[in-house]
Amino acid sequence: MSMKSDSPLLDRNLVQDTLSEAMSNGGEWAEIFVEDRQSASADFDEARVEAMASSRDLGAGIRVTVGDITGFAHTSDLTTNGLFEAAQAAAAVAKGGSQVKPIVLDGNGLAESSARILPESVSKTRKVELLEQTNDAARAENAAISQVNVRYSEGRRRILVANTDGLFNADDQTRTLLSVNCVATGDQGLQTGRETVGYTVGFELFEEHDVEAMARRAAARAVTKLAARPAPSGQLPVVIERGGGGVLFHEACGHGLEADLVNKGASVFRDRVGELVAAPSVTLVDDGTMGIEWGTVAIDDEGCPTQRNVLIEDGILTDYMWDHLRSRSAGRPASGNGRRQSYQHLPMVRMTNTFVTNGEAEPQDIITDTKNGVYVAQLGGGQVNTATGDFVFGMTEAYLIENGEITVPLREGNLIGNGPEVLQNIEVIGNDFAMGSPGTCGKDGQGVPVGDGQPTLRVAALTIGGTAS
Repeated sequence: MSMKSDSPLLDRNLVQDTLSEAMSNGGEWAEIFVEDRQSASADFDEARVEAMASSRDLGAGIRVTVGDITGFAHTSDLTTNGLFEAAQAAAAVAKGGSQVKPIVLDGNGLAESSARILPESVSKTRKVELLEQTNDAARAENAAISQVNVRYSEGRRRILVANTDGLFNADDQTRTLLSVNCVATGDQGLQTGRETVGYTVGFELFEEHDVEAMARRAAARAVTKLAARPAPSGQLPVVIERGGGGVLFHEACGHGLEADLVNKGASVFRDRVGELVAAPSVTLVDDGTMGIEWGTVAIDDEGCPTQRNVLIEDGILTDYMWDHLRSRSAGRPASGNGRRQSYQHLPMVRMTNTFVTNGEAEPQDIITDTKNGVYVAQLGGGQVNTATGDFVFGMTEAYLIENGEITVPLREGNLIGNGPEVLQNIEVIGNDFAMGSPGTCGKDGQGVPVGDGQPTLRVAALTIGGTAS
């Protein structure tokens, strides 16, 4: 059952007056972003609750633009005086003073939460029971499990965005997450296994997902890796399991398709719209409307509705991702990709849910047709140079492919390559699309929630940075 806010985060008249104040020095355009953020988390380690924390942050950010110049100020004081002081500080960039026109806001500034059970309405006792249940299931899976860490987190974020174009939009976002990390101890040392479930939903998440099954999978993964051998070194065909490698496309390709990096010349995809940049089987999409996925939002942090943006279609680069100001300057519609970490930050172009769409191949056929190579079930963190596309990612779960079969697990190694080359070298794409684990994308010191995914696919050759001789 959805829940609608009874009133906007900030009174409409006060919003209009604040925008007028922001334009008082002759600004060309002004915006106010109001945010009410609540979050809570709990860590369960060594069979006990290690920490429980909660926080709330409420405030507004105001920006004023004049040409290419932006003035920005933020405040946690939402009184008339506090907002006017921030508006005046942001307006200081505007000189000369054109006549201030009346501002009429369109919309009711209200939003509905899609969460059926708001996490803040659930007792701490119930949340601790969830942690204990997950911990017990992981430890019971195998005697080799020596350590289990379970983390629960929740967050609700209500935003209101208004600007001098008359926009007056709101959103109410709730996210809930549980992750379990297991350590297995064997003759050759320690190995880890991790599972995470998180969606843009409330506490009903745990009616749909079996935390005990999730814990057992994480434990089993750690135990399996105890028998791992060193990863090979050199170039090999790589099969990436569905959902397990979406982060590669997010980092190595997605960031290079953000219009701010393109405009700065910091993207290898600059001036390539209309060109073949990937194998003809590849379609890459960013979609902020994607059900309950981790990066889903009704509006971006500039108040623009999110949408499904096809970035690469059948191998051809079709568009970039845009925020409001850059799309306005280019004389084109915004794509709903203006995002910010909080009211204390300026928005920038960011991804939401980024993924490679389905192909036609059967996943098992992809493996069978790979004589020798590496099967990557899960990628970890990495680094990418958006100007060149070069990347390095850690393989947190990988296996050897021998004679068309997945055989022994491999110790953690690196996957090294170049984003545009990977796109060109994708040989076959499966029909088993899945999103991966929820993530936080960092850019210029800001973090926002994102999702990524892909079907099972094979890249003709990638460099494996292993330790096998």
